[in-house]
Amino acid sequence: MLSTPPALIAVIGPIEPALLATWVRHYRWLGVERFLIAFHFPDHVPDTQRHQLQAACRELGISPTGTSAGPWHEHTNTQLRDTLRHQAGPGWHLLADADEFQQYPAPLYEVIAQAEKSGHRVVGGLMLDRVAASGRLTGWRPEGGLDLAYPLGGHLTHRLLHGDPRKIVLARHDVTVSSGNHRSPGHRPNADRICAVHHFKRRSGVLDDLRRRVQHFTSGTWQEHTPAVRDEANRLLTHVGQHGGVINTRDPRFAFRRVSLDRMPFSWPSEARNIFTTWRPHAHSGQD
Repeated sequence: MLSTPPALIAVIGPIEPALLATWVRHYRWLGVERFLIAFHFPDHVPDTQRHQLQAACRELGISPTGTSAGPWHEHTNTQLRDTLRHQAGPGWHLLADADEFQQYPAPLYEVIAQAEKSGHRVVGGLMLDRVAASGRLTGWRPEGGLDLAYPLGGHLTHRLLHGDPRKIVLARHDVTVSSGNHRSPGHRPNADRICAVHHFKRRSGVLDDLRRRVQHFTSGTWQEHTPAVRDEANRLLTHVGQHGGVINTRDPRFAFRRVSLDRMPFSWPSEARNIFTTWRPHAHSGQD
């Protein structure tokens, strides 16, 4: 008997409609049938952009569960996500941001069946940051696809930004998941079955978003629990400022290499297990 497909839970900001369409197709290809999406738009987002994204969502056959606007406090995403999880009801929930494309070592129903068989109530993932070959934060053409525009994958989140690269990608409905989907208190994923979370955040416009985030968190316009998110943004801004506006893809710390959404990276199980089990918060990151 196959497990029921998980409900996908996502809080989505002002992304490109083309990215939303590609994201939905990716998860439908994985076997997801039910999407619970909430949009949240900060005040600077024009009404036309909001309406275009909502229209694109409906064209994909998905009715947004909710739409809100205003400051993007650190707790905003978590509150909206948990409301969606409550509405989704019993079963497995797949948790993914709109720039996260999860890649599993087996079909999704097998991953869930294996977790249930082994008594795990969560499945873990590890972020694999995708960037352009040049390191520039560029735009992309939908007809070419994300793999063509951002062919390199590496470990930028924790080795440069000192952020938590671990993700809870699947969780039973009654399991609590922390802010950012990084942990589930009291539950540990199977470290031998970590999925790759291809993270397509380093696109055109992200630097402006990061500057805005730093400004709003610093001024208190957006509320933060710890300075960790702001510090991560500052680290990337500093890095690209020191390297002529690009990410230094040749730095061996980041282990950038060509990867694809079509196949798991070579030696991923051992690589992911090593990072997932040994990662620790950077000093003063405010994480645990």
